[in-house]
Amino acid sequence: MKNEPFVIERHFNAPIGKVWKALTDKDQMKKWYFDLDEFKPEIDFEFQFWGENEGRKYLHLCRITSVVFEEKISYTWKYRDYPGESEVTFELFQEGETTRLKLTHAGLETFPANEPDFRRESFSGGWTYLIGTALKNFVE
Repeated sequence: MKNEPFVIERHFNAPIGKVWKALTDKDQMKKWYFDLDEFKPEIDFEFQFWGENEGRKYLHLCRITSVVFEEKISYTWKYRDYPGESEVTFELFQEGETTRLKLTHAGLETFPANEPDFRRESFSGGWTYLIGTALKNFVE
């Protein structure tokens, strides 16, 4: 199980277009996700942002690897000054009046195991809050 990706799925009482925009519009992203200087849902577009946990700051370095309008967006996810590289994928599915989002974060095992902020439990807590609370509250 150690090398398996982290996966979380949530349903939103919102149309797929609204959820897609929340995932791909930098002005909306800063309201529930991270404050990005620039973001374009285009393959090979690179972006970065700062994340913080208990006073420790990390510069996230990302590059978009896949985009299917209103269906899927994937990007690499790594940290400046730390080894390892992972990939985050958001997939959207229209289910009647609601949207199902499936987030997969693969490659977590490539990060330093001795860093508490890079443990699976840390990612699980972060994504559970971001997808299950912050995004849900934003789109609904």
